[in-house]
This record gives sequence, C-alpha cells and structure tokens, in this order.
Amino acid sequence: MENSFVTALFMSVLAATATSLGIYTIRRYAQWGQQNAAYFMCFAAGIIISASFLHIIPKSLSMNSSAPGYILAGFFVLHMFNRFVTAFVCEKNVETKEYTIGLIPMLGIGFHSFIDGFTYSITFNIDFFTGILATFGMVLHEFPEGIVTYLLLARAGFSRQKSLVFSFLAAALTTPLGMLVSYPFVSQISGQPLGALLSLSAGALIYVGATHLLPEAEDDQKKYSILALAAGVMAAVLIVAFKP
Repeated sequence: MENSFVTALFMSVLAATATSLGIYTIRRYAQWGQQNAAYFMCFAAGIIISASFLHIIPKSLSMNSSAPGYILAGFFVLHMFNRFVTAFVCEKNVETKEYTIGLIPMLGIGFHSFIDGFTYSITFNIDFFTGILATFGMVLHEFPEGIVTYLLLARAGFSRQKSLVFSFLAAALTTPLGMLVSYPFVSQISGQPLGALLSLSAGALIYVGATHLLPEAEDDQKKYSILALAAGVMAAVLIVAFKP
C-alpha cells in the first residue's frame, strides 16, 4: 500500500509538471504552442478514450455489477458542472464579463484537475498497470490543459505574471493536492466500492476526451490532427495488448 501511495504521488506530480511545462511553453513560445496544441489534444484524447473502453471499463465491470450506471454518472456529473459554469458566465454583466471569461473556466479546470488527483489514487489502488495506463493518457492531456488555462486568462485581460500564477495554481497544483486529499479514503476500501469509483473515473475520462479535447482540437482544423488521434488510439491499443 505504501508503494502505491508513493507511485500515485509521483505520477500526480508528473502530471502537474506536464501542466507547468504547457504553461511555460505557451508563455515562452506563444506562437509554437498555439500552432501545435491541437495535436497534443488529439493524441491525448485518443489515449484517454481508448484506454477507458479497452481496459478501465472492463476492469470496473469485473469489480462492480453496477459499473455502467456509475460510468454514466461520472460522465454526466462533469457535463452538468460544465453546464453550470457556462450558465454562470452568461449571467455576468458586461463590466465583469471580460475577466469572468478567464476566471470561471480557470475554476472549472481547477476542479477537473483536482478530480484528476482522485483518479491517481483510485487507479493505483486497483493495480499498477491500471494506474500506469490511466496516467499515460492523463499526463499527456495535462500539457495542452496548461496551455488552454494560460491563454484563457491572458485573453481575459490578466497580466502575464497573474496568468502564470493563476494557471499554475488552478491547473497544476490541484492535481497532487487532489491525490493527497483522496488517498487516505480510497486506500481504505476495496471490491465493489472501489469498482464504483473506478467506473466514475472512467466516465469522467471519456467526457474529458470526447467533449473537451476533441472539439477544441477540431475547431483548429489542423491538417494532420486525425493522424495524431490515430496515434493516440494505437498507443493505447499497444499498451493494452502487451500488458503484463
């Protein structure tokens, strides 16, 4: 159990590092980051969605007979939160709307990154391979997430320094924090309850990949984005095919 804690903590810090790298890249190399963000999003989406369907969902089904319901719940919990954030932004008045367009998505991304920390706790309590598979896709999607968070704040009128600090706090630091907060509770359960949590995380991963990453990547209409998506799918297929 101690090994799983250390591994989960290391991977959550790795995810925070990937997010921080995305933030640094878009701040230091703004043009390059904007040009290639779609490829990172597509590749990450391919891994996340494929890993969920090929390994995480079958694993959760073997642990909990009600897994399909929990998968659906995980998907719609994030969807409803997204709807709430969107509605909240729309209700803002003109004077504060410009800053709100940066702040509210930042809070939403911060919440999502905090839940990502839960996923590290859950998956590494299942087994090492499940944790690594989930981590691989999630770490890859952290890089463009850092880019997106910084850009939203900068475009909303925040200074470069504030955009850097706020995006780091919301998108990067929250992931290891979520892992540390959730691990003491997750490590005390097993069997069906742990299968339910794994199912919730699978639904959340599918939502992130299918409704967050892919649409944003498609909006950029990059010429080779479909190849990046296919590469992500193939990476997940190969990992599952050659799993121990």
